[in-house]
Amino acid sequence: MADNNINEYSGLSDQEAKEFHGRFMMSFSFFVFIAVVAHILTWMWRPWF
Repeated sequence: MADNNINEYSGLSDQEAKEFHGRFMMSFSFFVFIAVVAHILTWMWRPWF
Protein backbone atom coordinates (compact mmCIF):
# COMPACT_ATOMS: atom_id res chain seq x y z
CA MET A 1 0.00 0.00 0.00
CA ALA A 2 1.20 3.52 -0.72
CA ASP A 3 2.65 5.69 2.02
CA ASN A 4 -0.18 7.95 3.24
CA ASN A 5 1.95 10.93 4.23
CA ILE A 6 -0.28 13.99 4.69
CA ASN A 7 2.63 16.27 3.77
CA GLU A 8 2.45 14.99 0.20
CA TYR A 9 -1.00 16.53 -0.10
CA SER A 10 -0.40 19.75 1.84
CA GLY A 11 2.88 20.68 0.22
CA LEU A 12 4.49 21.34 3.61
CA SER A 13 7.69 19.82 4.89
CA ASP A 14 7.64 18.05 8.25
CA GLN A 15 9.22 21.07 9.95
CA GLU A 16 6.72 23.48 8.36
CA ALA A 17 3.81 21.26 9.36
CA LYS A 18 5.02 21.11 12.98
CA GLU A 19 5.48 24.89 13.05
CA PHE A 20 1.99 25.46 11.64
CA HIS A 21 0.51 23.02 14.16
CA GLY A 22 2.25 24.80 17.03
CA ARG A 23 1.00 28.22 15.96
CA PHE A 24 -2.50 26.91 15.32
CA MET A 25 -2.71 25.31 18.76
CA MET A 26 -1.38 28.49 20.42
CA SER A 27 -3.96 30.70 18.71
CA PHE A 28 -6.77 28.21 19.35
CA SER A 29 -5.83 27.98 23.02
CA PHE A 30 -5.83 31.79 23.25
CA PHE A 31 -9.29 31.92 21.63
CA VAL A 32 -10.65 29.32 24.06
CA PHE A 33 -9.16 31.21 27.01
CA ILE A 34 -10.82 34.47 25.89
CA ALA A 35 -14.16 32.65 25.42
CA VAL A 36 -13.97 31.12 28.91
CA VAL A 37 -13.17 34.49 30.46
CA ALA A 38 -16.09 36.08 28.59
CA HIS A 39 -18.44 33.35 29.81
CA ILE A 40 -17.30 33.77 33.42
CA LEU A 41 -17.68 37.56 33.27
CA THR A 42 -21.14 37.24 31.72
CA TRP A 43 -22.18 34.74 34.40
CA MET A 44 -20.94 37.12 37.12
CA TRP A 45 -22.84 40.01 35.53
CA ARG A 46 -26.13 38.19 34.87
CA PRO A 47 -26.25 34.69 36.41
CA TRP A 48 -29.57 33.98 34.71
CA PHE A 49 -28.21 34.75 31.22
